[in-house]
Amino acid sequence: MQYLSTLKTILLSSLIVSSTAIPQTVGEKLPAWQYGTLDIHHINTGKGEASFFILPDGTTLLVDAGATQRPKPRVTSARPDSSRMPGEWIARYITNLPHIQPIRSIDYVILTHFHSDHIGDISPKCPYSSSGKYILTGITEVGEYLPFKKIIDRGWPDYDYPSDLLEIDMVKNYRAFLDELLQKNQTSVEGFIPGRNDQVVLINHPMRFDNFEIRNIATNGEIWTGVSNTTRKHFPELKTLHLDDYPIENMCSIAFRLSYGKFDYFNGGDITGVPDDGAPIWHDVETPVAKALAPVEVNVLNHHGYHDSENAFFLSVVQPQVHIIQVWSPSHPDIRVLQRLLSTKIYPGPRDIFATNIMAATKIVIGSNLTKLQSQQGHILVRVARNGDTYQVIILDDRIESYNVIAVHGPYQSR
Repeated sequence: MQYLSTLKTILLSSLIVSSTAIPQTVGEKLPAWQYGTLDIHHINTGKGEASFFILPDGTTLLVDAGATQRPKPRVTSARPDSSRMPGEWIARYITNLPHIQPIRSIDYVILTHFHSDHIGDISPKCPYSSSGKYILTGITEVGEYLPFKKIIDRGWPDYDYPSDLLEIDMVKNYRAFLDELLQKNQTSVEGFIPGRNDQVVLINHPMRFDNFEIRNIATNGEIWTGVSNTTRKHFPELKTLHLDDYPIENMCSIAFRLSYGKFDYFNGGDITGVPDDGAPIWHDVETPVAKALAPVEVNVLNHHGYHDSENAFFLSVVQPQVHIIQVWSPSHPDIRVLQRLLSTKIYPGPRDIFATNIMAATKIVIGSNLTKLQSQQGHILVRVARNGDTYQVIILDDRIESYNVIAVHGPYQSR
């Protein structure tokens, strides 16, 4: 109630704020979020994906909280450093954000799929929760510091598609985490339903922002058609498939589109668009997803820009002005993927590419194309002005918990 009251006290003054973005200054601390602004923070821990949203009315959303335990040199260095686990760094980033008052809970959590760089891996160095019922890693560690009001994932309630996910230790650990939250009535859990636009909604003042929407696009091979709330099945029935052709975890990822006025943002988890040689054509999930979409302003690269992502048809449809690559491996991004992103033969017009953490080995492979990236290191904030007409991309220092601005790009004009 105190948070809502605080929002109300700034409402009248915020109504006279212009539609341009909040002024940013390189070398200074990030100005606080303002009512009516949409902030999307792509948090770089070096160990997986984590994106934190402050929606226009102050509703909060966390998408993924990865914590891969792969050893070097297969992973980027921990950011800010290795003194804490990734989940704790994510929680600290959120709670210490410049804001009208500290953020004490998260309204929504979406977990795109069950891989360690999105939910957290288990290793001997991971501690147990205060209750001792589950291990703290990734999303379960964030939950130790910040209460979640609603969690949405692709598996609830059975976690059995395309096979028994609870045989995987990190998913079993995550389910133990959910069980404790549910027993304490601390949160609710839902399965992500493609086609819907009412699973993640503004909580505080929805009527003031009727031009805001989060549209569920796809998961588990069920994909929105782009018409009303209707969907279609893209994957064949499992009983018709040989086990070797079953959809893998990445293909089952949650995909969604966020819209705020003219501004559109796409996150497809780790969906794939370039099937392995000899694989069924339906292993391409990007193409049917693209058919439900239109051009977007910002695209978070599917599967971190790995070689099986961002096919030419997908890019020709979504035509992003801005691409964001959340990096934790030297294979992010693949050189062929980067060439497709840059190709004006695939789609015309300018585009800027931002990455959280390009590794030294990747720089060697990318070569001269490296200069075509607007950023190679840091937290990436997309700050969208009131009503979504313009937006900026702001790079924040990830070496310390300062929220210092190291670069500002834009404003970009939403189409």
